[in-house]
Parts: sequence; C-alpha cells; structure tokens
Amino acid sequence: MSQELYYVVRYTGPFGYIKPWTAVRDERTFSQQFLTPSIVEGIRQKLGVEGILRHRLSYAKIDQQQERTQSRAFVIEAKRKRATREQSILIRGVMLNPVLHLAFSTREDAERAAEQHICLCRNEDILLPDDLVLTQTIDEFDQIPGFELLFGESPSAVMVGYDRFQANQPMYGTVKIVGRPVGADPLE
Repeated sequence: MSQELYYVVRYTGPFGYIKPWTAVRDERTFSQQFLTPSIVEGIRQKLGVEGILRHRLSYAKIDQQQERTQSRAFVIEAKRKRATREQSILIRGVMLNPVLHLAFSTREDAERAAEQHICLCRNEDILLPDDLVLTQTIDEFDQIPGFELLFGESPSAVMVGYDRFQANQPMYGTVKIVGRPVGADPLE
C-alpha cells in the first residue's frame, strides 16, 4: 500500500513578523503565529510552484522591538516654511529564529523552492532554505513541532482576515499546535 508523500523544505532566519489583520494601528502587537491562505498564496506565487500543501511554523521566542513610524499627513509650519510629519513609536513582538516547513506535492516544486529565499510578510524578514528536500509521509510531517492554520470553515474555525487574492473574501481556519512550537530550539 503506497502512502502519499510530502516533499518538505525547511526555511530558517534570524527574525520574522506576521502582522495580525486586526492590528491596523495598534501601539503594541505580537506576531501572528501561523500563515493565512493569502500569505501561502503570496509565497506560492513568489516561488513559482504549483501549490503548497501544508506549513508548520515555530520559533525560539518573541522579542519586543521598537519601530518609529510617521503619519501619512503632513503638518504645515507656516512660520518656519516647512512641512513635517507626526511621529510615533510602535512596539512589535517579533519572532526570533523562526523555522518554517513547507510541504509540496512534487519533488520538482520542492527543489525549485529550495533554491529561493522567502519573506514572511516584511521584506526584512528573509528566510533561507536548507539545501536538502526531505521526503516525508503525512504522519511524519504531522510530528513536526509548530503552529499551522488548517484552512477552511468549521465549528472551531476563526476568521483570520480577508484574502486579497480572492476578491477580499473572508479567510477562516483552525489553529493546530503540535509539540512545543516555542523555545524548542535554544537561542545561540
């Protein structure tokens, strides 16, 4: 009896931040701990692959980082003859040493993905692939520690945003937590 196989690529990086869709102007936010359908679709398009079947995300810890922002509107100072922008400070809870596993249906897609970097949501959150592609059964993939959003509506599903690739349709999913997804790998 043959069992369906996943071709898995492991990505790692120094830090990552996934902005929750509800945190538009919040002063303090923590990174979302899973990928939404629109994030997976963006990664799929960037990699140029047929599809990404599953994902699993873990990290060492959350670190709070400050970020200076400027408002969109200008303030005109007539006496000084200049325009300025109001500034403020945001505090972001950023994942340190994120590890992302992506599962593909074909070895060709996995090998193509293993030659490219990805960004979680911000351009500075670069994750680099390991060189090798792992061949795993579904049961083996299910043992990888981490967070995963199982896409679709169900009684336990929550809304996770609007899908910009599907005419802004609401996205739903159920968060699956396996093992110890935070702090399993110690900081160096």
